[in-house]
Amino acid sequence: MGSLNIGIVAHVDAGKTSLTERLLHHTGVIDQVGSVDAGSTQTDSMEMERRRGITIRSAVVSFSIDGLPVNLIDTPGHPDFIAEVERALRVLDGAILVVSAVEGVQAQTRILMRTLTRLRIPVLVFANKIDRVGARYQELLDSIGEKLTPRPLAMSTVTGPGAVGARALPLPLSAGGRAASVADLLAEESDAFLESYLDDTTHLTEGDYRAELTRQVRQARVVPVYFGSAITGEGVGELLRAVREFLPPAAGDPAARLRASVFKIDWVPGGEKVAYARVHSGRLTAREPVDTYRRGRTGEVIGGNGKVTSVRVFAQGTTTHETAAEPGDIAKVYGLAHVQVGDQLGSPEGLPSGGFFAPPSLETVVRAAQPAQNAQFYQRLQRLAEEDPLINVRRHEADRSISVALYGEVQREVIKGLLLDRYGIEVVFEETTTVYVEKVVGVGHGREVIWQNEFAATVGLRIAPGPAGSGVRYRIEVEPGGLPAAFHKAIEETVRQTLQQGLYGWEVVDCVVTLTDTAYFSPVTSAGDFRKLTPLVLMAALSTARTTVHEPVNQFEVEVPDDTVRAVMSRLTAARAIVDRCDTHGPVSRLSGTIPASSVHDVERQLPGLSHGEGVFVSALSGHRRTTGTPPTRRRTDGNPLHRREYLAHVLKRG
Repeated sequence: MGSLNIGIVAHVDAGKTSLTERLLHHTGVIDQVGSVDAGSTQTDSMEMERRRGITIRSAVVSFSIDGLPVNLIDTPGHPDFIAEVERALRVLDGAILVVSAVEGVQAQTRILMRTLTRLRIPVLVFANKIDRVGARYQELLDSIGEKLTPRPLAMSTVTGPGAVGARALPLPLSAGGRAASVADLLAEESDAFLESYLDDTTHLTEGDYRAELTRQVRQARVVPVYFGSAITGEGVGELLRAVREFLPPAAGDPAARLRASVFKIDWVPGGEKVAYARVHSGRLTAREPVDTYRRGRTGEVIGGNGKVTSVRVFAQGTTTHETAAEPGDIAKVYGLAHVQVGDQLGSPEGLPSGGFFAPPSLETVVRAAQPAQNAQFYQRLQRLAEEDPLINVRRHEADRSISVALYGEVQREVIKGLLLDRYGIEVVFEETTTVYVEKVVGVGHGREVIWQNEFAATVGLRIAPGPAGSGVRYRIEVEPGGLPAAFHKAIEETVRQTLQQGLYGWEVVDCVVTLTDTAYFSPVTSAGDFRKLTPLVLMAALSTARTTVHEPVNQFEVEVPDDTVRAVMSRLTAARAIVDRCDTHGPVSRLSGTIPASSVHDVERQLPGLSHGEGVFVSALSGHRRTTGTPPTRRRTDGNPLHRREYLAHVLKRG
């Protein structure tokens, strides 16, 4: 029969979760539509989600359309949780992008659509809130064509937009004067359709139009646009029919090797870990061993294994039943104690090499309010990191402080709330700081010779700049067989570990490290000698090469009332932002450009007061630029600089 996995994505408050509730009600899964404000929705199950009225973690619900099983993933809309959206995108066959007919195409909407387009995920647009004051029809369609996709196709019209009784009426494809415009759109991507349309002896039916539209939607070439209201249910039935007709069912060979993607981690009462996985090929069965694969910090593939104790496939709503999972299924998998979000089960083939969205650019030190809870606190924080690896929990060797990476202040408050709600641990966050990086300027060499140092080893290293975005590349110029594999592994691991803190305390990126010289004396030399000697040699090479500090820079988009542009522009200039575009559409102006990541929080905090509470600001990391003046140095929690000599002392002590 097959199945279909779809996601609902949107800018925050566009009505994404409300639409999910309406779809479940329309398909008979629930008897009563839940409310976001009342905290009674199916997918916002966390207590914090109910309190805040926002989606924090992706949730899976299931229903069927004319016999086709559909798994729907409701994703967060707030940009602080963009990593959750990224994980969901990896398992989708199609997506519904919700746009508010009142607020229109917003900045976050554009970021999401660009990603869906890049991944060639088929998309249906649902223009929500047609019954709200200020709802627009033609203006919104024009905006969708200008800002989201060059090939939108309206599938419904609206009578009485902006009024309580607004109706969404289906538009035929081949009737009247509309047939020519639809044919022109479809013919752009199909010579065969164009030939049939121009052939006087051929009469194209509505079915012919819909068949060609289905083909092009599934190839992500055309984006149908539906109008309606998630609150009243207007237009939802037509949207469901479109999901059934236009989005491609899952494909995959159940006889092939298992390949499944883990996109969510949850915990059941009692502390057992549950992995949510979408099966791409093969079969995932209980009581069987399974291999796991993930990407390391520098892109290497790391393998592992475990034994699955239970597999539960989604059925109706949030219920599951025990059975083997086949291609297209989304399953809750039990028994894999060490599995993490982003892991792939069964096969490393197709394991993603990088993220769709930029990693967090903020960092904050966090500690337990009660020192007696410090040990437990660190363990629980690591558990949260298994659910969201991008928060990147780190314990700093120099002062034993613990830090987490963040997208924004809302995410920080959520982490704080989760630790308190789940584990009863109250935490204190220090001031959020920007995460800088260091880049190598020139070429540097370092070498320490056996018996001329306190270690029974020789290590020679050369460090040089690498291409932007390349991370750390490690190469070997020596004869590989001249050194035991365990010693080679010790050197490479230590190189990557040492470069996490460069000359100014920041991680060193985009460089090439080459092993140029080695020697050892058997049986005296151990891997520990190489682990202790490598940092000294590498930092000597780095000191010769020198580094510069670079700050993260975000691409931003801001929407404000037209009469507030001057005040907002002044604030952006003070924040060292560079505005490269300003467009005015009626009463709304949109500004875009680049801004230092360190300035984003202050701008977000002050924007409501500058824009009558109507401003919308969205940004995403777009790269790094060199800092001017005195380079910022990473500081310890006591306020003192984190010097490289101090760091090396701890590396050597740890051994």
